[in-house]
Amino acid sequence: QVHLVESGGGLVTSGASLRLSCAASGRTFGNYALGWFRQAPGKDREFVAVVNWSGDTTRYADSVKGRFTISRDNAKNTVHLQMNDLKPEDTAVFYCASGSPLAPLPNTPVEYDYWGQGTQVTVSS
Repeated sequence: QVHLVESGGGLVTSGASLRLSCAASGRTFGNYALGWFRQAPGKDREFVAVVNWSGDTTRYADSVKGRFTISRDNAKNTVHLQMNDLKPEDTAVFYCASGSPLAPLPNTPVEYDYWGQGTQVTVSS
């Protein structure tokens, strides 16, 4: 199995930046994408960004395009989410997730096999 641990969340004001990190460990059956989701109170978990297993292709939700950047370092088994120009509507628990080997660039929760515990991001106006 794959173990994922997020870090880097916090409380910031509108327009600020945060950099989230996720460390992955454990054995896998094959290559996998790494993605970020977020979930606000009372709302469904929503897709934010994903990077494929080789790190050369990314996909973003429309709401974060131009503001967020996902990247991975396979040598360190880590994935990062650089978040700029944060807005109050970004407030949520952010989760790192490991995708199925059959999904090159997944953007739905059912395409992910393992999840981290989440890290809180709060943006005040």
